[in-house]
Amino acid sequence: MKNAQLRKHLSFGIKERWRYNEAKEILGSLGSEVFIEKNVDFMRYPKNISIGDNVVIKEGAKICPCNQASSISIGNNTTVGYHSFFFASAGIEIGNDCLLAPFVYFVDSDHGIDKGMKINEQGNISLPIKIGNDVWIGTGAKILKGVTIHDGAVIAAGSIVKDDVPAYEIHGGIPAKKISERK
Repeated sequence: MKNAQLRKHLSFGIKERWRYNEAKEILGSLGSEVFIEKNVDFMRYPKNISIGDNVVIKEGAKICPCNQASSISIGNNTTVGYHSFFFASAGIEIGNDCLLAPFVYFVDSDHGIDKGMKINEQGNISLPIKIGNDVWIGTGAKILKGVTIHDGAVIAAGSIVKDDVPAYEIHGGIPAKKISERK
């Protein structure tokens, strides 16, 4: 059974069913057997959020398509850790069977920083983020604009990922670099 250790401790009670039904009303699509803990926020454009089957979203997660053209999708059997943040100006796609630890941060845009103009008056530079299937992202990792993390990759806790990660490689550090491969 996928995520057996986590799933054996989940309890689909009245509150969890209520949160599921509330999310089903506001999201673009919501799969079956999705477990949504309290204090999860689907922000700004919730109709642009798609969540697959058997997903677990832990307390404090913030999922925000920041404009009408952006979208966020989370694949089947994926777990989103406590207080993880998704902010999409272009798009964020998470594959199937992923484990996202607590405090993981996805942001697909930066502000311009040209000299001679206030930073808060400069536009965003946005590029989509794509996470493949069977990816594990450790606690506190930050995934930046334009990054693709391919199938089976692992990101070490606390890493800042600004470049693509090939399949089945383990990357870590600031900025994240290859440290090993899955065997």
